[in-house]
Amino acid sequence: MKRNNIIIIIGFFALFNVKANAQKIVLKGSDTVLPLSQKEAEEYMKINKGVSISVVGGGSGVGVAALIDGTTEIAMSSRPIKMDERLKLQEAGRAYKEVTIAFDALAAIVNPSNKVSQLTREQLEGIYTGKITNWKDVGGDDLKIVVYARETSSGTYEFFKEHVLNRKNYSSSVLNMPASGAIIQSVSQTKGAIGYVGLAYLGKEVKTLGLSYDKGKTFVKPSVATAKDKTYPVVRPLFYYYPSNKEKLVKPFIDYVLSVEGQKNVATIGYITLK
Repeated sequence: MKRNNIIIIIGFFALFNVKANAQKIVLKGSDTVLPLSQKEAEEYMKINKGVSISVVGGGSGVGVAALIDGTTEIAMSSRPIKMDERLKLQEAGRAYKEVTIAFDALAAIVNPSNKVSQLTREQLEGIYTGKITNWKDVGGDDLKIVVYARETSSGTYEFFKEHVLNRKNYSSSVLNMPASGAIIQSVSQTKGAIGYVGLAYLGKEVKTLGLSYDKGKTFVKPSVATAKDKTYPVVRPLFYYYPSNKEKLVKPFIDYVLSVEGQKNVATIGYITLK
């Protein structure tokens, strides 16, 4: 009996020691990159039992802030790192590397009951800057437009402002949401709502809009196909940023994400592969 107890105790400590020595990688940041990173981490851990990967969202700004203060191994971002963030990393003595892991098309979405099916970039800008407040002004019903956006720490918020609003400020009436899933839920439940999300979040509960960047001559809906053939105008890269001194730890995982198998996960989630 004592011998069995000793074997069990030895086994317990051996298991504890394996877990204690497991390689731990933390990913923080972009809500857009979140579902892809979760899938990549899940598949990677299946074939690498000694690695523990934690994936946390919160926005690209949150990820880069964690990179600056040293609380993440990889920052997920749906926008390039900003100049002020570069300076903070430099001041903190944190050399870093950037890797593009996939591409995403940013989709404008409305409630399925909305009869509007397409907008020009100028109309979308008007809605988000507060110049257009009723759907009747863009061919819809006489209904107030309820505008949803991501919160200011989000890379999607920044990208939309730069590439859709031409750097103009969002209206003060815009409702900022903490996650893409919250935008999907709000738009699906609000008849006059409009929002924007990455491809991986799209579902039947919302309707995507065709967009025109040539003042209404051609309208294109977001999809993997239209993003790949570059007919859809709002496509962006998705990034990982990591400290140079953590390269030995994180590079095997990043290499997996960039591999054929890792890029299959990109396609499965609904984003655009690198090739």
